Amino acid sequence: MMEKSGIDASHRQAVHRPAHIASVDTHAHVFERGLPLAQKRRYVPDYDATLDAYLAQLDTHGISHGVLVQPSFLGTDCSYMLDALRRAPERLRGVAVIERNCPIDTLTEMANAGVAGIRLNLIGHADQPLDRWVSAQTLAHVRDLKWHVEVHAEAARLQRIVEPLLDAGMNVVVDHFGRPDPDIGVRDAGFRRLLELADTQRVWVKVSAAYRNGRQLCPDDHDVHEAFHLLKAAFGVHRLMWGSDWPHTQFEADEDFAHALELLCGLLPVEEERRVVLAESAARLYMFDVA
Repeated sequence: MMEKSGIDASHRQAVHRPAHIASVDTHAHVFERGLPLAQKRRYVPDYDATLDAYLAQLDTHGISHGVLVQPSFLGTDCSYMLDALRRAPERLRGVAVIERNCPIDTLTEMANAGVAGIRLNLIGHADQPLDRWVSAQTLAHVRDLKWHVEVHAEAARLQRIVEPLLDAGMNVVVDHFGRPDPDIGVRDAGFRRLLELADTQRVWVKVSAAYRNGRQLCPDDHDVHEAFHLLKAAFGVHRLMWGSDWPHTQFEADEDFAHALELLCGLLPVEEERRVVLAESAARLYMFDVA
C-alpha cells in the first residue's frame, strides 16, 4: 500500500495564468480498494493510490500541477476523482468518463470541481460509431464547456474516432504516443495518419506510458525516440504534453514516476522545449488559467 504524504487541500486561487504553471503531469490516476467497479474491466489493482500519495510524488519530483484521469476500471462513477479534485482545486484538473447521455447539470458540476475534458477509453472495445460512446447532444455540452475529448485507442483506429470528433468541433487529446501496433512500431499506418492529423491544429498527443506500446516501443528502446521525434516534427512541442501515468497500473513493478520524468528529459534535452511540453500547452488545455 502506498504511503500518504499528509498534504491537505487549500482554496483555489483567484486566477491561474499559464506563466505561473511551472510543470504539469497530465496523466495520473487515484483510487482505493473497495470502490464500485465497472462491469467490464481489464484489470483491478490490489493496492491504494491515494491523492496524498500522488501529491507527494508531485512534490518529490518538483511538478507543480497534475491532471487526474478517471481509471477505466471505475467506469463512469467519477465520485472518487471529483472528491480528490475538490481537495486540491488550486493544483489539479480532471478528465472524466461519462455516460453516453450525460445531463448538462452533471457536466457543470464536474466543471465546477475542476474537470476539463472527457475520456473515451476504447482499448478492448469493438469498433463502434462515435455516437455509441457519446451522444451528439452530450458532445455539444462538452464543446460548450470548452472541454476536450481524450482518446485512448490503438493507432489503427484513431482516424475513425478522431475525425468525427474534429467534425463535431472538438479539441482532441490522444493518449500514450498514439498506441502504435507493438509489432511494427512507428511503421504503423495508423500512427502515420495520426501525424497527418497534426495539420488540423486541434489534436494534442500525450508523451506518456511508452511501456503500454509493447516491445517495439519500450521506454529505453530506439523506437520510443523515433516515435517522439516524428510526433515532435508533426505537432511541434506546443501540442505535445507529458504524463507520468502514475501509478503505472499493470506495470507497477517496473515503472515509477522518476523513470517517466527521466524519459522526457532524455527525449527533450533542450530546457526551453521541455518547459513548453511540461507547462505551456497543458496550462491552457486543462484550463489552469481559468479562475
